[in-house]
Amino acid sequence: MVNVGPDKRNVNLVFQNYALFPHLSVYDNIAFGLRRRRVPRAELAQRVAEIIEVVQLEGMERRMPKQLSGGQQQRVALGRALVNRPQALLLDEPLGALDLKLRQAMQIELKRIQRDMGITFVYVTHDQSEALTMSDRLAVMRDGRIEQLGTPRQVYDEPATAFVAGFIGASNVLAGRIRAVAGPAVQIDVPDPERVVIPTPGQPAGSVPLGTELSFTVRPEKITLSTTMPDRSCRLRGRVSEVIFLGTSTTYMISTRLADEILVFQQNGESVEQPGRGDEVWLSWREESARPFTTHLEGQS
Repeated sequence: MVNVGPDKRNVNLVFQNYALFPHLSVYDNIAFGLRRRRVPRAELAQRVAEIIEVVQLEGMERRMPKQLSGGQQQRVALGRALVNRPQALLLDEPLGALDLKLRQAMQIELKRIQRDMGITFVYVTHDQSEALTMSDRLAVMRDGRIEQLGTPRQVYDEPATAFVAGFIGASNVLAGRIRAVAGPAVQIDVPDPERVVIPTPGQPAGSVPLGTELSFTVRPEKITLSTTMPDRSCRLRGRVSEVIFLGTSTTYMISTRLADEILVFQQNGESVEQPGRGDEVWLSWREESARPFTTHLEGQS
C-alpha cells in the first residue's frame, strides 16, 4: 500500500485521543467521511443511523463532543471510522485514556462490534492483558520486528523468547545445564532430591548436547507451593523471600539455586498452605508446564 495514495486506501484509523471535531455534533462527526465522499443524502442518513445503533449512541446524535464521557467519545470515533465500511480498521491504543472499569467494558464492546461488522481490526496496545483479551492473532513486536506471532494461547503458553515470556504476562525465566536426555525431554543439573525435566518437542534425540545451558520459562500460576517434598517430576527447594497478600490470591517470591527470585501465584483458600517469609518450601510443577525457548533450541540443533 506504500505506493497507494492515502485517499485511495480503504483503511480507516481510530486515534488514541479520538481526534473528534469539537465544533461538530455526534451525527456530523460520524457523517464527516461520507460527506467528503459525496454520498447521497438518503444513503448517508441511513448509514449514519445504522452505525449509531451499532455503537449504541441512540439519542445522542445532537450532542457535542464536550458533552460526552470518555467512553461515548470513543464510540463516536469508532463510528466515524466504521461508517465508511473500510476493509481494515487500525486502532492506535484507543482505550488508553479510559479508566480501568470503562476500558474493560469497552474491550467487550469492541469485540462485539468487530464480530457484527466482520471487519479486520489491527489493534495496537501496550497493555498485555488487553492484547490477550482482544485478539484472535497476536504479534509481539520489539525494535520494529515481530518476535512471535500466533494465537493468544500460543504466545502465552509457548513463548519463543525470554522477551515474549516477560512481556505477555508474568513469567519465571530459569536456566540450567543439561545433564541427561530422556526421549523428547532433557533433565537439568540440580542435586537430588531436586529434579527438573524440560520437554523438548520436535527436537531429535541428542540435538541439544549435554552440558549445554538451556533457558526455559514456567508461569507463576503453574507452580505449586508446599512445605514437604512433593511427589512430582519437577521440584525445587527454595526459601520464601517475600509474601504479598492480594485478597483472592497471594504472590510469593522464592529464592532457589536456578533463580534468585521465582514468582508463585497461589489462590487463597482454607486448605491452602501459607508459608511465611524465611520459610523453606518446595516448588513443583508438571513437566509440560515448563517451556524451553524455541529460538534457543533452534540455535543448538
